[in-house]
Amino acid sequence: MDHDTRTELYQQVILEHNKKPRNFKKLENATHSAEGYNPLCGDHLMVYLHVNNAQTIEDISFEGDGCAISKASASMMTSTLKGMKIEDAQKLFEQFHRLVTGELDPGQEENTLGKLAVFSGIWHFPARVKCAILSWHTMKGALEHQQTVSTE
Repeated sequence: MDHDTRTELYQQVILEHNKKPRNFKKLENATHSAEGYNPLCGDHLMVYLHVNNAQTIEDISFEGDGCAISKASASMMTSTLKGMKIEDAQKLFEQFHRLVTGELDPGQEENTLGKLAVFSGIWHFPARVKCAILSWHTMKGALEHQQTVSTE
């Protein structure tokens, strides 16, 4: 896939998930939750997880205000992690973090990113990396019983 095609796909995905975010609600039966904040651009969200005894993310959601990239990333994250074992979610967090910081090339290195690979070029825009990773850091913070997570 050439650069222009990837860029166009990225823009379409961001717009779609920003307009119709998946799992955008408060999860009433959450076992874990955390608040995430990006002071640089004002993105502010809550991530809720319901983890069962088998250490599987039975349900996950988010709510809050943020830019299109932040909201789209959270939407795709919740869709991807629902039904996943916590240890697999943590591995995916590491892969996504490496992807958005330019350390992982999904075309060259084995990964389990799937549709999340659409964020592969975001490291070219350093100010937007924190927008894309905010929900992921917040999810990780929730699993580690942190109340608040900041990108600073």
